[in-house]
Amino acid sequence: MNAQSRRRTFLKALASASIASIPSMGEASLLPAKSKRLKTSLNAYSFNAPLMNKTMSLDELIDFCAGIGFDGLDITGYYFDGYPTVPSNETIYHVKRQAFRKGLEISGTGVRNDFTIADKEKRKKEVQLVKNWVEVAAKLGAPVLRIFAGTQKNEGIPREQITDWMLKDIETCVEYGKQNGVIIGLQNHFDFVQTADQVIPFFETIKSEWFGLILDTGSYRIGDPYKEIERTIKYAVNWQLKEKIFVEGKEIDTDLERVINLIKPSDYQGYVPIETLGAGDPKVKVEALLAKVKKYL
Repeated sequence: MNAQSRRRTFLKALASASIASIPSMGEASLLPAKSKRLKTSLNAYSFNAPLMNKTMSLDELIDFCAGIGFDGLDITGYYFDGYPTVPSNETIYHVKRQAFRKGLEISGTGVRNDFTIADKEKRKKEVQLVKNWVEVAAKLGAPVLRIFAGTQKNEGIPREQITDWMLKDIETCVEYGKQNGVIIGLQNHFDFVQTADQVIPFFETIKSEWFGLILDTGSYRIGDPYKEIERTIKYAVNWQLKEKIFVEGKEIDTDLERVINLIKPSDYQGYVPIETLGAGDPKVKVEALLAKVKKYL
């Protein structure tokens, strides 16, 4: 897809996103429940501090997840020593084998990229970073690689221009993911992409079965987060189901039953990774959140 047609498609999707007809919460609740295969997983960021300061190893995290009954584990790339350098095959296959021996699946992994960088040569390095970790994901057996849009402010550069180069970079990554059997998941992370109106055009422009949304429930902070989730759930290929959500600018406990009741009538099947943030013992917080999620699943 060339830049001109890509822009036309994106602008058309952007216009339609804001006026799309969706079922109300009441209508959604009347939809018949489908037979689902929804599985639990943990996003390793819940243990960010101990993993980064090396008071917890990936082996110990795998043991913990298996011990409390998770089905899977999402291990972001920067928890491997030497990131962003790709770990050795020995390291990758060790983690893969340890998870297998404990009955855990690797539900995904991710990188910390930025496609909003204006410098084209620097962006090429960001694309290569994603490609490198697509290969790691394939070796791990992770079906999805999580990427970000980016955080650069780029004052003076029109949003449309940034979107043009971002779409091209993402298309390149999606094609490489397809070649390696790995889905590229763009996370709504309250950065360049913050709302459903901003999310939807990406997936209406890049229509590929190898591209989807990492639906981050805690990063819809403008408008009604539950409605934003409902509008974008059709694009989800993985989740970050967080213990907190933002309503009218205030951080409150997520209504887990409400979110899961949005997932059940949708077409989504697969992992629902959870993530806890903030103060407190992550082992205690994760186990408590898992118990609540299992109750509603």
